Amino acid sequence: MAGLSFCGNNVTKNAYSVDTGMLNNGCFVDALNLVPHVFLLFITFPILFIGWGSQSSKVQIHHNTWLHFPGHNLRWILTFTLLFVHVCEIAEGIMDTNHLHLFMPAFMGFIAATTSVVYYHNIETSNFPKLLLALFIYWVLAFITKSIKLWKFAEYGVGVLHLRFCITALLVVLYGLLMAVEINVIRVRRYVFFANPQKVKPPEDLQDLGVRFLQPFVNLLSKATYWWMNPLIIGAHKRPIELKKIGKLPIAMRALTNYLKLKDAYEDQRKAPSIWRSMYRAFGRPILLSSTFRYLADLLGFAGPLCIYGIVEHLNKKPPITLLLVYFMSSNELLQNTSVLAVLLFLALVLQRTFLQASYYVTIETGINLRGALLAMIYNKILRLSTSNMSMGEMTLGQINNLVAIETNQLMWFLFLCPNLWAMPVQIVMGVILLYYLLGTSALIGASVIVLLAPVQYLIATKLADTQKSTLDQSTERLKKTTEILKGIKLLKLYAWENIFCDSVEDTRGKELTSLRTFALYTSMSIFMNAAIPIAAVLVTFVSHALINKSKPSSSEAFAALALFHILVTPLFLLSTVVRFAVKAMVSVFLSLYSVFLSLYSVFIPLYSVFLSLYSVFLSLYSVFLSLYSVFLSLYSVFLSLYSVFLSLYSVFLSCVWSPGQLTMIVGQVGCGKSSLLLAMLGEMQTLSGKVYWRTLPSPPSSLPLKNRYSVGYATQKSWLLNATVEDNITFGSPFNKQRYKTVIDACSLQPDVDLLPFGDQTEIGERGINLSGGQRQRICVARALYQNTNIVFLDDPFSALDIHLSDHLMQEGILKFLQDDKRTVVLVTHKLQYLIHADWIIAMKDGSVLREGTLKDIQTHDVELYEHWKTLMNRQDQELEKTALERKTLRRAFYSREAKNQVDDDEEEEEEEEEEDDNMSTTTSRRSKIPWRVCWQYLSSGGFLMVFLMVFSKLLKHSVMVAIDYWLAEWTANGDGPAGLPDSYYVPVFIILCGAGIALCLITSLTVEFLGLSAATNLHHNLLNKIIHAPIRFFDVTPLGQILNRFSADTNIIDQHIPPTLESLTRSTLLCLSAIGVIAFVTPSFLIALIPLAVSFYFIQKYFRVASKDLQDLDDSTQLPLLCHFSETAEGLTTIRAFRHESRFKQKMLELTDTNNTAYLFLSAANRWLEVRTDYLGAVIVLTAAVASIWSSGKNLPSSMVGLGLTYALTVTNYLNWVVRNLADLEVQMAAVKKVNSFLSTESENYEDTTQVPEDWPQHGEIKIQDLCVRYDPLLKPVLKHVNAYINPGQKVGICGRTGSGKSSLSLAFFNMVDVFEGRIIIDGIDICKLPLQTLRSRLSIILQDPVLFSGSIRFNLDPERTCTDDRLWEALEIAQLKNMVKALSGGLDAVVTEGGENFSVGQRQLFCLARAFVRKSSILIMDEATASIDMATENVLQKVVMTAFADRTVVTIAHRVHTILEADLVIVMKRGNILEIDKPETLLENEDGMFASFVRADM
Repeated sequence: MAGLSFCGNNVTKNAYSVDTGMLNNGCFVDALNLVPHVFLLFITFPILFIGWGSQSSKVQIHHNTWLHFPGHNLRWILTFTLLFVHVCEIAEGIMDTNHLHLFMPAFMGFIAATTSVVYYHNIETSNFPKLLLALFIYWVLAFITKSIKLWKFAEYGVGVLHLRFCITALLVVLYGLLMAVEINVIRVRRYVFFANPQKVKPPEDLQDLGVRFLQPFVNLLSKATYWWMNPLIIGAHKRPIELKKIGKLPIAMRALTNYLKLKDAYEDQRKAPSIWRSMYRAFGRPILLSSTFRYLADLLGFAGPLCIYGIVEHLNKKPPITLLLVYFMSSNELLQNTSVLAVLLFLALVLQRTFLQASYYVTIETGINLRGALLAMIYNKILRLSTSNMSMGEMTLGQINNLVAIETNQLMWFLFLCPNLWAMPVQIVMGVILLYYLLGTSALIGASVIVLLAPVQYLIATKLADTQKSTLDQSTERLKKTTEILKGIKLLKLYAWENIFCDSVEDTRGKELTSLRTFALYTSMSIFMNAAIPIAAVLVTFVSHALINKSKPSSSEAFAALALFHILVTPLFLLSTVVRFAVKAMVSVFLSLYSVFLSLYSVFIPLYSVFLSLYSVFLSLYSVFLSLYSVFLSLYSVFLSLYSVFLSLYSVFLSCVWSPGQLTMIVGQVGCGKSSLLLAMLGEMQTLSGKVYWRTLPSPPSSLPLKNRYSVGYATQKSWLLNATVEDNITFGSPFNKQRYKTVIDACSLQPDVDLLPFGDQTEIGERGINLSGGQRQRICVARALYQNTNIVFLDDPFSALDIHLSDHLMQEGILKFLQDDKRTVVLVTHKLQYLIHADWIIAMKDGSVLREGTLKDIQTHDVELYEHWKTLMNRQDQELEKTALERKTLRRAFYSREAKNQVDDDEEEEEEEEEEDDNMSTTTSRRSKIPWRVCWQYLSSGGFLMVFLMVFSKLLKHSVMVAIDYWLAEWTANGDGPAGLPDSYYVPVFIILCGAGIALCLITSLTVEFLGLSAATNLHHNLLNKIIHAPIRFFDVTPLGQILNRFSADTNIIDQHIPPTLESLTRSTLLCLSAIGVIAFVTPSFLIALIPLAVSFYFIQKYFRVASKDLQDLDDSTQLPLLCHFSETAEGLTTIRAFRHESRFKQKMLELTDTNNTAYLFLSAANRWLEVRTDYLGAVIVLTAAVASIWSSGKNLPSSMVGLGLTYALTVTNYLNWVVRNLADLEVQMAAVKKVNSFLSTESENYEDTTQVPEDWPQHGEIKIQDLCVRYDPLLKPVLKHVNAYINPGQKVGICGRTGSGKSSLSLAFFNMVDVFEGRIIIDGIDICKLPLQTLRSRLSIILQDPVLFSGSIRFNLDPERTCTDDRLWEALEIAQLKNMVKALSGGLDAVVTEGGENFSVGQRQLFCLARAFVRKSSILIMDEATASIDMATENVLQKVVMTAFADRTVVTIAHRVHTILEADLVIVMKRGNILEIDKPETLLENEDGMFASFVRADM
């Protein structure tokens, strides 16, 4: 025990002697240094345990008491430095184990410093500064005692050359600085020594408990380690993270704050404001801070190789121990101690990773702030866009979406990559210098390999970008074709054309796969270069070293160089990508954002082009020619803009006064300027002369100019809806008044439609959710204008999409009753002349000018001709009786079938084994944290077993060879020391062979993974397309089109391009980590003991992170969509928003949506940092453990080269551990796409396989027998046809009529076996159709559908996609359909282009093409399903004539929409609720006046 006495055990001289004075005894001085530490521990421990022990849980919840005292960050930095110096002091003292007084005070100082920071943190969180007095006393005492020690050292001649002197001097400085910090707190807060202490409130953000993003407010340690994220990430395991949980953003990060900051910076620039300069002024400081962190991290990164060099070099050299009174060591000796180096390596790694993550975080936060500011700026600009900007196509919706979704994000990523731009070159230069220092010229030769191959990588990167572009074009084409197929799927099935169109998509997919193959090849090359360059560099370096120096490098040099090469590869690989990305981002800023800032002229700057011309005149000094040219151009643009305005409204001289409560109607032909007049009154047109005055009161004529006008209730011609509930669309930000709301709903006949929606008026409509019909949209828009409490209402053609009943109801109840009762001024633009009798004032327009104005009586008196013209138009009764009923029918059918589907499979997600009812917390937790191995296996197996085997085998072989290369290097450097050492000529050839094999395997592995992914993508898409296209029609009724398209677009894209690189990265990083751990365990088996707790920690970190990351990723995606929708909605509804004066409300909503999205993104990025900090620290612990284990084993004859090998591998673990988890989380998210595709692969197909033989000319006669037919859409739904019996003779013309929902269309579908015939049968020409193969049955019948469907391609393709008919036959069909002349006039004739959906033809012409298509087929049975519902009278007459003549010898079944079309039929069937009510000749049925058919005919007359 004597050996461990405080002052040591020195026999020759009494260590406790104070003969020469107390302060001259070193041991006494050290004992004196213990006093402050003991004092602090004695004072603070009771306060910590008693005061805050019970409050520890509360501190987490109530963050509204947090407060940073002055010098907060400085105090943390100084304390951490103090802890590090104490560690050095302990290490230095421990070398002389006999003297306890050399390290005991240092150890106590370490504990006291740790306690001081814990104590300070608790005082800060409870805002109780008086207790800081204890810390102040401690710093003073510590400063005094250390100063005495330093003074004594100086007195005895101990100087800077001695380490202990340096440490003591450092401690004096640190204690002095901490004392100064404490004095500053007293000065600012006045909590002691002053009469009136200063009361300080915590920041506003912390008082708001809704702010959950605490990174700016927590202490430095929590900031560095993201400790404050723990509750969120661990809590996600129990309950999914929702928007409520992540709360609001702190004020400084909100879009509005940053927008004002950027705007101020932009406006502060007097001369030629630049967006770059304003961005630098607003956000430059954090970027500089981030760059500083990045430089520090990069410099600390070099500590790894240097420490390895030191440890391997000094492994077997023991430092001399001199047993004098005390031994003074030099700094050099300390750095030659391997244990000290191991600790230094650990600390350097921890610091390096902390700085790196801090750099990432700061840039991402700055990028998000910049994005928020830019979005607000763009939105403000959009709100000020003039209507002509949008209508003339100067700014399109696509451009706006591009700006919001792509350009701003590119800029954000550019900021993220900024620090790399200037940090990477420094890193490369440093690396090369250190390599030269270690290995001389050969290192430069090796480094030159990396530098020379960098341009090749850049070339590959650019090729990759080009290939991706061409792939995108092909996939867009494929998607277009797929969308057409899905939209026209009913027609394809009825005509049995599925396979033809399926092949067409497969052709395009083939081209896309060719591009994808090239893409996969370049990706493989990129991965290969990244993996092979370090091998090539190492090979060249060591072989050239052996040739030039004629000697092998030492183990320490070899492995330090190896570690340096690993560091060098990353910046060189990334530099090319970073440069490419930076250029791209700069281009996007210049082209897109400059256009937003400078070029878009606004509503309030109508003569913008004049300013441009002035600007160009100023520029003329620069070059005469240029200026003249630009003046000419700008004057031309002025002329053009003025001309366009003159065209639209060239002479509206209005001097009429609309008094309150008056109904004014504006009538005139299409394009005469009615809507333009309304827009001009709203200030949406460019006013050349004249003014619009808005009167405040009816009595005194005090008129107000345009800007102060009222809010106007405005319903546009083209209905505009928000992506919100029906109620929100109608109330439109006004307070909800139940009585008023109900009156408006009734006035617009919306109640029946609302009742059909699944959640009534709380159903979301708009871009997502159910698509309403045109009429329903229009009535909601009118309801919005009615509901708003405005004095003036503008209605722009509100009846255009409504049938006669609804128009009448809206006119009577909405306009004449509701609006007139409210004494509101109404301006109504309409084509319905029958309502003119209700108008108080009429304005008749023609060609942009007023033709007539006055009351109807005035016009009757003064302009008889116009009045008579109107009268004839009024007498044409509107025919569209069933239009609304039809809309409601489609709505009802969509919802009922969807409900049935929802009953069948409650939720796609909870399929298979998760069917247990007890869905308690533990099962959800385990399900959420489980990796979807089954889906992964499905993905891999769809790639083919051979490819999977090749991938696994080549990967394992590659990593084995990599380990073999490094092991051989260790053997080479270790051997040859003694006389028995083998020559270099023995090692070099093997080394070359191994490196060559490694490079070859790198290529093979990168190719196998990419092509495995390609093979899987090919098979999955092929199977998906075939499954979907052959699915029963019910599947399409039940599944929203968007959902199916999503499988072909987003999910296919993920499977094509995203899964293979993630899979490659995951397998590579996992195998690297495993091989590293294997090598360390091989070198020092004792490492395995420490591995167990490390593995457990790693398991829990990844488990918690994956669940939280997935939730946050989903939140980020789900909050981005509403933001994009809001931008496009605003751009579409600009006139409405401005008419209602709701700009500020929409601005506020945009800011909220941006902040919500930014919050989700910030939390996601903080979660990524949380993971990386933890895995990096785990990696650092692995390095420390490996180093300590090898130092401990070095005494047992462990060669130093093996230690070098183990440590080099340990260093790689830190780089790859977090990649394992990140890739695992990414793969899990991406595998959801495979899961969704697989869920569609389980869809049952229709039976196409039957091989029953049918005569070639069947059906020859067209005889139809319907026997006891019962039909339903789904086994879970009620039958739609019940026991129907009918007989149709060959060649008969049959008409079927009935109300909406009576089963007419269901009967037509039953002929094609498209619905579930569960009882009875249909016999055509003696054959039961249910026993026929579907392909045969459908290809032998013809049908013309209610909605005409044309596909993009040629006219020939639309008439005969099977290409079986001659041109004569096609021309004959076109002649019968009366289209021959029109087609002949087109360029290309039969090969003339048909655009998507046949948009280049009118609806009537499309319907006639469908008729021609039916005729081409020459089937003996033709079914017309409400084929005349959507065409005008003239086209309908043509159709009827054609049917009677061209189809005279065929059986024609017509499902009638307008009853008068079937009065000529041979047989009429009247249906009601799935039963046949009446069946006979039309004449016979008409005789029964009480019959249903007779009542239909009367209603239709």
